[in-house]
Formats: sequence, structure tokens, C-alpha cells
Amino acid sequence: MTVQREIPLDFSGVLAEDRGAVVCRSVLPGGVRVLTESMPDQRSVTVGYWVAVGSRDESPEGYGSTHFLEHLLFKGTPTRTAMDIASAFDRVGGESNAGTAKESTVYHAHVLDEDLPMAVEVLTDMVTSSLIDADELETERGVILEELAMDADDPVDVAHERLAAVLMDGHPLGRPIGGTPEAIRAVTREHVVAHYRHWYRPQELVITAAGNLDHDDVCRLVLDALERSGWDLAEGAAPAPRRTADAAGAGAVLAGTHTVAKQVEQANVIVGGQSLSTTDPDRFALGVMMSVLGGGMSSRLFQEIRERRGLAYSTYSFSAGYSDGGYFGLYAGCQPERVDEVAALMEAELERMAAAEVTAEELDRAHGQICGGTVLGMESTGARMSRLGRAELVTGEFVDLSASLARVRAVDAGRVRAVAARLAAGERARVVVGPA
Repeated sequence: MTVQREIPLDFSGVLAEDRGAVVCRSVLPGGVRVLTESMPDQRSVTVGYWVAVGSRDESPEGYGSTHFLEHLLFKGTPTRTAMDIASAFDRVGGESNAGTAKESTVYHAHVLDEDLPMAVEVLTDMVTSSLIDADELETERGVILEELAMDADDPVDVAHERLAAVLMDGHPLGRPIGGTPEAIRAVTREHVVAHYRHWYRPQELVITAAGNLDHDDVCRLVLDALERSGWDLAEGAAPAPRRTADAAGAGAVLAGTHTVAKQVEQANVIVGGQSLSTTDPDRFALGVMMSVLGGGMSSRLFQEIRERRGLAYSTYSFSAGYSDGGYFGLYAGCQPERVDEVAALMEAELERMAAAEVTAEELDRAHGQICGGTVLGMESTGARMSRLGRAELVTGEFVDLSASLARVRAVDAGRVRAVAARLAAGERARVVVGPA
């Protein structure tokens, strides 16, 4: 079965059904959206609470608030201590966690199907009723600073953060997701609370779940928990509109070489430029292009830079997409004296893809790599839960596995060359992190 359909904001009903698995969506009072995928052969459920707010949405004085909330929502509510929240999942062998991105935040849990009511109750309490306690905030301030220090010790992380900054200069998407040490030290509880109250509202909340579940049961559990929270759940309230692209674009590219001195043995070099948004029609061709260029041991970068020349141990390509645009990068770790040579080789491979079509063998290999990885990834309840979240918040379209694979296989050599030429024509920047 192949399903690809838009998701109107007011839609409630079945989105897809195939071999016992059913994907459903409901809009609850207050504008809360619930999407589920039943997986009858599983014994577990993964549930996620999504809010379409990320690091790009913070005010200048509240920079770092989104990351702070990711930590603080686990630190207590009027009815649960931080220990209560942690032990609720530990005692049933479950897992809970959260993640902050540039355009969304998610709080999620993976539990046995029989423990789903507990997971819904606890996650709802966390999201709707966090105390944001002043003492806990100061404790987490130290934890977050240690987290940032850990990231700053990793030269590859530093290179990736610097690349985003120089490729999206002047745009909030160019800022680090976790904030900077200076911002984390400066942000106040008042800023964090204001950010929480502005974004954590019924119309902004999306709940997705996948596993051995019944959609109506999930909706009932969620609604009961929300009613106990005291949130204003007005009948007929509309969900918040999905994010649209900013007409101003995704900032400017600071072309040239940007060096970060760091006392490490190896130089980490990335060459990159601006790329495609998450809804660009060429995004599937971009995926195939990235697979051929630097997606594995048979890729062009790996074969040319590592296998033929022995200039790097690790080399790959990547891309990141957002509502306003995106960026791509070609990475290699090499000896400092080889930076110029390696960077030139990476750029040459990009130019070669823009100048001539990939071979039939390369295209077939990329199709197989992406499709195989997609199918294997979708065997977990967590991946299915995340797919529903992206469909609701990012694309506004549900595409089942068969349709996703068909879109990848439809990419031909001409489309790969066209998207490569599109990227190669843009301005580029080089980031080098390594010995001065």
C-alpha cells in the first residue's frame, strides 16, 4: 500500500491502514493534536510530546531558554519530585528523555504497552505543570555549562557548530542549539518562565505514539491527564499553524576560511554551503546525492580521500534542512599540513558531481543504501513515533514507508546532477579546527 496525503490542521480520522497497522490523527479540545501508529506485533510503545519551539525562537535576552526547559521539565511539578519522575520509568524498565532542536523540542518515553497510562500521566504533568524551581534552575545551569564544555572539547562538534554559524550568519538558525556559556550564565528564571508560558500551550502541543496501542485509548488517556493539569481546553480551538519559511531567508554565507585554533593532533576541515529546506521538492535527490558523494565506504569521498590517497581516516558528507533553508558540508579529519589538499579534493568531487551524471551503479547503490536504511530504521517504535512528529510539525504530510521508498527510487541521475549543480553554484565556506 502506498499512502501520501496532506494533513489539514483540523483533520481527525484514519490517515493510513495496512496489514493491521493503522495511523490515526485526532484534534482534542484546546487544539491538542494526537497522532498514533498501531504496531500490533510489538510489546512496547514510544510516546512523544512535541512543541514546535526550538533555539531559533528565543528572544536575545532569553537565549538558551529552550535548552533550559529540556532539563527543567524533569525537575518537578506540584505533584511529583524529580525523583518521582525518574523512578516512575525506572521501576517499569522504561526510558525517558528529551531533545532540543533548532525548530522543535520533544519529551519522549519508551515503555511496555501496559505502562503507557503511566507514561502519558507523567509526561503530561511535566509538560503542563513544571515548577521551574529557582534552585533547580541554578543546579541545571551548572549541568548545562558542563555539557557545553564537553561539546567544546570535541573538535568535530566545534567544527560543525562553527560551520552553521558561518553558513547562516545573522540568522537564529546559525546559533548553537544549547546556547553559549555566556548566554547560559546570563539567562534568568524570568526569561525561562516567560518562554515556557508562551510556547507550552494546548494549541502548540503535538503528541505522537507508536507501538501496541489503540488510538482512542491514547486520546482518552491524554485528555484525562490534560484535564487534571488545569490547562484551558476550549472545545473547537484550532491547533497552531505550522511553521512557514521566513521570506528573509536563512542568513548569509561568510565565504572564505574560518579557523578555530585547538590543541589536537588532527585538523578537522569542513567545506560547505547553503542547501535545501525540509520541504524542498529536490530533498530526495539531495539525499541520493549525499549518499553517492559521502554516504559510506563506497562513496566518492571515502574512495578518493581515504582509500586511494590515505589522507584521512574519517570523511563524509552531510546536510541539514529547516523551514527557511539548510546547509551541507563535506568533512575530513587529516594532518594539519594536508588541509588545503584535502579541502581541494572534496570541492573537486562536488564539482565533478555537478558537471556529469553519476553512474548507474552509483545510483543503484545509493537507492539501496537509503531504502535499506529507511526500512531497517522503521522497525522501532521510536522511529515510527518520530516520523509522525515530523509529518505533523515539519511537512504537514503523511507519507508511508512504501511511498517514501518510491520517492527515493524515482530520483534519477539527471536530478542528482541538477541538485549538485545547485549546491556547487552557491557560495562556500571552509572551517578548520585544529592546531594553530
